[in-house]
Amino acid sequence: MLKTVIDDTLTFITQPDHGRLAGMLAAHWGNASFTAAGHYGNPAQPDQVRGEVLLAIAEHDNGWWEWEADPSVNTETGLPMGLGEVLQDQQAGMDRWHIGTTRFPQHPYASLLIAWHAYWLYAIRVLDHPDLRFTHPLFWRGAPEQLYPGALELPREFLEGLAITQKHLESVVANDVDGARWLREDVIKPNVRLLQLCDGLSLALCSKLIPAAIGETKGLGNDDFSLIGVPRTGWDDLVDIHVTALGNNRIKLDPYPFDGPELTVSVPAKILPVGTLSKQPIHLWWHQVPLRLLTWTLVAS
Repeated sequence: MLKTVIDDTLTFITQPDHGRLAGMLAAHWGNASFTAAGHYGNPAQPDQVRGEVLLAIAEHDNGWWEWEADPSVNTETGLPMGLGEVLQDQQAGMDRWHIGTTRFPQHPYASLLIAWHAYWLYAIRVLDHPDLRFTHPLFWRGAPEQLYPGALELPREFLEGLAITQKHLESVVANDVDGARWLREDVIKPNVRLLQLCDGLSLALCSKLIPAAIGETKGLGNDDFSLIGVPRTGWDDLVDIHVTALGNNRIKLDPYPFDGPELTVSVPAKILPVGTLSKQPIHLWWHQVPLRLLTWTLVAS
């Protein structure tokens, strides 16, 4: 659950809905300057690769499905916990990834991309010399320890387990002649990076987790920030995209990566007044809260 406080309101957006928004961003990624999702490196069967990439990006947080159906509750407010609250328990977050990386055995390439996404989220905290080209937008200004506090023993074990999962998925993908080509670095690395970037852009719209370039982070599409190391035509052609909040839910991206001059995206949310308290069991009242559609328009200028 992404929980954001702005002024006198609490906005709740589920992880799966945030993921679907990331998937929509990926589905419209690509124009005369930017290679479309899944087409990096001119892979064999590019439309099949594209489908796997879009599935991975849209479902990268599918491990939260069960939690979102029956969320943990803040004992002081009776409200669902936000992502930052849940991740204070290292194991709770890792459990979600164990589910998410094995949800779709019939889509091993999508599962592999999700596994790499999870790997790089923790690698920046654990490894002495992580590949900075895979720095998630969450950490574009540093400070991964704020989201993942605590000792490093458990994250190290988690990365070791992920490596086993990745090797298994790679072997399954490589059993197919075309699939083996999808594992080339010029194909898989930009696809992994695109997952991180669409996740980050969606998080900037759905939360206040992506830090603003200057000043206090406001969240929900109201911040200026940068997407660093964006594959334009391939892994050897990386650019930075500067994101600028123009007001009235209009957001400028420069350079602009999408397939039309404007892209309008939406996500369902539940909005409550700050200070809301509930002593009732979560399901007795949570489903009475109406959904509202939050909408933004991404523009080139």
